[in-house]
Amino acid sequence: MSNGAIMNIEKGEEIAMMFVSQAMPNHGYYKFLAKKKVDNTFEWAHFIERFDKRKENVYRGHVDRPDQLLMVLEIMNRNLVKTFGASAEMKSGDFDIYSAFGKMDNATD
Repeated sequence: MSNGAIMNIEKGEEIAMMFVSQAMPNHGYYKFLAKKKVDNTFEWAHFIERFDKRKENVYRGHVDRPDQLLMVLEIMNRNLVKTFGASAEMKSGDFDIYSAFGKMDNATD
């Protein structure tokens, strides 16, 4: 990954989903990011972003189909809610996106 990125989006790939929890005291934000690759498979990453922007406990994987991607998200959410309560559930949200030139773009622009 370039510049400490969790995931790079290459030519022909697209962001498939971005989910984030509410701020968790003493933890940060739990995040789930997935991209659709050129071969129509999906790559995902689940991690915690600390309040100082450090990314920790990064889990990664690949799935073949959108329903499998949703299953991974469901499993991650189920475990977060079981551990921390309903406020830990990740919901659709925005991430910071950086270009190759370091310019920060908002995911919704």
